[in-house]
Amino acid sequence: MTHDPRIQAVALDMDGLMFNTEDVYFQVGKRLMERRGYTYPQELCNAIMGCPPQTAFETMIRWHNLPDTWQELQKESETTFFELLDLYLQPMPGLMEWLEYLEKRNIPRAICTSSSRTVMEGVTRRFGLEERFDFTLTANEIVHGKPHPDIYLQAAERFGILPELMMVLEDSQNGCQAGANAGAFVVAVPAEHSRQMDFSMATRQVTSLADPELYQFLDF
Repeated sequence: MTHDPRIQAVALDMDGLMFNTEDVYFQVGKRLMERRGYTYPQELCNAIMGCPPQTAFETMIRWHNLPDTWQELQKESETTFFELLDLYLQPMPGLMEWLEYLEKRNIPRAICTSSSRTVMEGVTRRFGLEERFDFTLTANEIVHGKPHPDIYLQAAERFGILPELMMVLEDSQNGCQAGANAGAFVVAVPAEHSRQMDFSMATRQVTSLADPELYQFLDF
């Protein structure tokens, strides 16, 4: 079976899925740690990928026994993120074509990101994309972040459908686990920083948003 005619809406992660912001965050993480005399290993990057800000920065603090609060790290991270954004930010391959396809098919769509609303708006505004979604959910609206299912359960409720009728597109293990925990049809789309992660919980896996197989899941 190459498609699932039950799918009635699509929820997209943002970081690493829609945009190469994981590349930007990796540079941010390196700078935050270097300022404190530490390295930013790939293992730490993997541990926090897809997590909401508090979880991510508390993990950083524990990893290197930092004296900072997670709020201090978040503020510094967002400042550094926006300083670097225009140097690195690009849409991921296939994103624009995928959005055009969903629009032509009148398939409801939403952004469900672990980033703050400030970051989400700052990224999507550069490409005029937020208005092309029915709604957006960020870390600001969620109590329990990924891999908890809350963000995708809330998305399904906003769409007015059961979670199993929603396609979730994610590039990280934490994100895919959140979608799976919600009972959604989860499609893993690994990127450079996440290719070695475990995506066994995903319903399907494709190489990118430009992968023709992705379209087959909605070919009904």
